[in-house]
Amino acid sequence: MDRGRADPDFPPQALREYALLADGERGALIGPRGDIVWMCAPRWDRDAVLGALIGGPGVYAVTPGGRFVWGGHYEDGTLMWRSRWVTEDGVVECREALAFPGDPHRAVLLRRIVAVDAPARVKVVFAAAAGFADRLAPTPTRDEDGRWNTRIGELRLRWSGAGRARPDENGRLVLDLRLTAGERHDLVLEIGDGPPPAPVDPDRAWHDTARAWAEAVPRLEDTLAPRDARHAYAVMRGLTASTGGMVAAATTSLPERAEAGRNYDYRYVWIRDQCYAGQAVAAAGGHPLLDDAVRFVGARLHEHGPGLRPAYTAAGGPIQDQRRLDLPGYPGGYDLVGNRVNGQFQLDAFGEALLLFGAAADHDRLDAPTRAAAHVAAKAIAERWHEPDAGIWELAPRAWTHSRLACAAGLRATAAHLPDPDAWRRLADTIVTHTAAHNLHPDGRWKRSPDDGTSDAALLLPPLRGALAAADPRTRATLDAYRAELTDDHYAYRFRHDGRPLAEAEGAFLLCGFLMALAEHQQGHDVEAHRWFERNRAACGPPGLFSEEYDVTQRQLRGNLPQAFVHALMLESAARLTKPRPAHKPRPTPKPRPVQGKRS
Repeated sequence: MDRGRADPDFPPQALREYALLADGERGALIGPRGDIVWMCAPRWDRDAVLGALIGGPGVYAVTPGGRFVWGGHYEDGTLMWRSRWVTEDGVVECREALAFPGDPHRAVLLRRIVAVDAPARVKVVFAAAAGFADRLAPTPTRDEDGRWNTRIGELRLRWSGAGRARPDENGRLVLDLRLTAGERHDLVLEIGDGPPPAPVDPDRAWHDTARAWAEAVPRLEDTLAPRDARHAYAVMRGLTASTGGMVAAATTSLPERAEAGRNYDYRYVWIRDQCYAGQAVAAAGGHPLLDDAVRFVGARLHEHGPGLRPAYTAAGGPIQDQRRLDLPGYPGGYDLVGNRVNGQFQLDAFGEALLLFGAAADHDRLDAPTRAAAHVAAKAIAERWHEPDAGIWELAPRAWTHSRLACAAGLRATAAHLPDPDAWRRLADTIVTHTAAHNLHPDGRWKRSPDDGTSDAALLLPPLRGALAAADPRTRATLDAYRAELTDDHYAYRFRHDGRPLAEAEGAFLLCGFLMALAEHQQGHDVEAHRWFERNRAACGPPGLFSEEYDVTQRQLRGNLPQAFVHALMLESAARLTKPRPAHKPRPTPKPRPVQGKRS
């Protein structure tokens, strides 16, 4: 193997086959050959030490010898994965996890190999990369206790349980294991930005990790699909750092559409996504992830006020500017890090923050600092709601309808907890009235913006959040138009890019499919709501992870993995569809005057 290229023994697989290991501070993707092909350390937004997924040379694989058929599953309510291979001789399993909860300065990757019912031969390959470079890290050295040690810049790596491994001609460490029936073998990889502490006791680490997951993930037995709801919660918890910040996805640059140039780095915390997650958890009963979301968003509002950025690192810092990497990338795309969102203004983030705080108040989880943060967000809306913004889909600045109605919904949700509540309710009424005067289509439905009369999935959200009543004619007209124009076979799309058929322009947007489930439920269409829920719940691979988009024709995941806001809306749908339809009763707004002019 050329040291400057990805390992040819572990080429990239279809995204639907990858499972996620995560501890809150960082994550790893593991494929069907036991190949961990993605992991950044020590934190989400740092360089990858295992980067084969995007063409880097780093990989860590545990693979049975001979022919095998792959399978696997998560232990219920956790991100502890069990790889399982049926070989010609018997069954081999490998229990995989990042020790949980994670330490921001040190990752502990646990792997326990078991020959279930017959002797087994297993090959272990380990090679760490020097960041986002095209070269391997220096070959580790073995100490007197049989542990391998090396350094990559500020990082120190220690690999235990592989004392008999040997370097091969490509600079990888290779271990050939032979296990008797029932025998197990532990491997522990530690990666940190400081001197390593005492070596990890695998038994203790597994026990503590299992116990911590059991304490972190609620049972959610009153949801529509409790096991999948728990899994969605576990994924969001795995993506949530000790700061409370939840990254949008674990990966960067996985293409949303092959050769279409839509590649982004999602290893950051989007304020909007964080609010979606908190509101979903609130709908499921109010659990610690709600408090995490409130804490992170509240801190950013106190820090930046009306200058709130759309996204931050999990530590609450600024996102680096977008730049290309000198790596091949995942097939169909190219690689980059950073995100241009750091130069955008997204008005709806203030409205979503207020909706989050309102959800927290409904569970009596709104403290004095959060009330103060809510006041900051409300004042920011008063100051900036006339400004064009990038909107939910991060497009060119316009007077996006969704952004303004999201702010109105947020003001109504939290007005009772703000000084002079009637003034904030009046501002909400003013925003809705003004938006209706400029952004309402002649046929009675909402337009995307004053100069764009087409439909948009984002316009399903305002009535779900209380900006308008479910029975408002504008709500029903908007839903009817969206259903007719932007859905197909219970898959939903964001908006129409051009004249091509929907599925040719982009994949079905799974967030939008769950929004349709909620919108139909709000209208009392329970059968349709359940059809939408089940169709989109199935748009995943064996590990049950959702990406942002779903290629309906090829039944493949597209985009970064896993996409947190899809898991959030899946959880919210599972919670709300078991309850009577919501009865939002916002203050009545003055009836808008008909908009005169040409049909858009």
